[in-house]
Order: sequence, then C-alpha cells, then structure tokens
Amino acid sequence: MDERQVVPDKPATASHSPEDFDASYVGVPPWDIDRPQPAFEALAASGALTGKVLDVGCGTGEHALLAATTGLDAMGVDTAPRAIERAKKKAQERRVLARFEIWDAFKLPELGERFDTVLDCGLFHVFSDEDRPRFVVSLAAVVPSGGRYFMLCFSDRQPGDWGPRRVSQAEIRGTFSDGWQVDAIEPTVIDITIDPDGARAWLASITRR
Repeated sequence: MDERQVVPDKPATASHSPEDFDASYVGVPPWDIDRPQPAFEALAASGALTGKVLDVGCGTGEHALLAATTGLDAMGVDTAPRAIERAKKKAQERRVLARFEIWDAFKLPELGERFDTVLDCGLFHVFSDEDRPRFVVSLAAVVPSGGRYFMLCFSDRQPGDWGPRRVSQAEIRGTFSDGWQVDAIEPTVIDITIDPDGARAWLASITRR
C-alpha cells in the first residue's frame, strides 16, 4: 500500500471520518513523526504558548506534550482512540503531566474548559467547506478574548494532489473573518515521514477578539 493513501482520498468538499483516521493508526501515518513539528517548537521557544493549552486533533500528542514540558497545563483531544492511547503511553513513559481525551472537535464546548492557546497541526485542512464554520464556532466557544490559535495546514503552494486538500491564505482569512484577527500567515513546512523535504504549509497565528 502506498503510504500516501493511508487516509483514503476524498473530494475537496468532503471531511474524513473518525474511522478513517483511527484506521490510519493501525500503522504509522505519514503525519506521525514522533516529535513536535519544528514550527511549533519555535513557537514554544519564543514564549508564544501561554496559559492553558489545547492541542486539537492531537494525534499521538506531541504538541500537548511539548506545551506540558514548558510547565503549561496542556490537554490533547482527538477522535482516534488508537492515537489517544499512544499519547497517554508517551506521557506516562516520559513522565509528562498532559491530559488526553477522545473527543470531537465540533463539540469542544462540552469539555467545560477554556483555553488561552490552541494548537492545530493538520486538523483544519481535513474539514469540508461546510464543516469549517462548525469548527470555528466550536473553537470560539472555548477561547476567550485575547486567546491565540496557531494552525499548521497544507498550503496551496504544495504541488501534487496526494494527501489532504491544499488551503489558501484567502480561505484562512475568510474562515476567521468574524470574531477573530488573523495576525500572520507565514510559509513553512510540515515534516512528514514520506518525504525528507516535508510538505509546504502555512503557519497561521490568529487571535480571538
């Protein structure tokens, strides 16, 4: 099986199901690099991660663990039970205090918590056009005014048609035009297991108004 097809291709307007992603963790999916993304490591080093941190669509938990190692209260959520199981095992093995829950990103208000910083690596770019507004409403309910959302997604600068849909700067700005301020969208790379050069990406820094 081609590793690039671990998550089946779907039309750009369709979201992948939780079952698709859980099945990916039977093996090692291309995005599971077993370490934080360099772009998020740089954010942590700069002090940009503050307060209570949520890693949404956390996979096996590297970014929640990253935040927790800096002394922050960190939680990771994902719909894939296999990923959450691995995240909890990592936390235990590394003796890092981070919480992990199987949870739907469209139901963040039901967590009953608020977060000053939200990290998203590779979640936004799997949503359909219809689901993007639903996610933003869910996100807005748990991020107070002044809270930050940092998002890594595949860029429309990435050639080819394998993997997730490509996202333009205009799409990011349009999706977060109401109740948010897009502070910056910077070109970067998402490291993946199947290409040493990684995939071209955007790092979006967005503040809740």
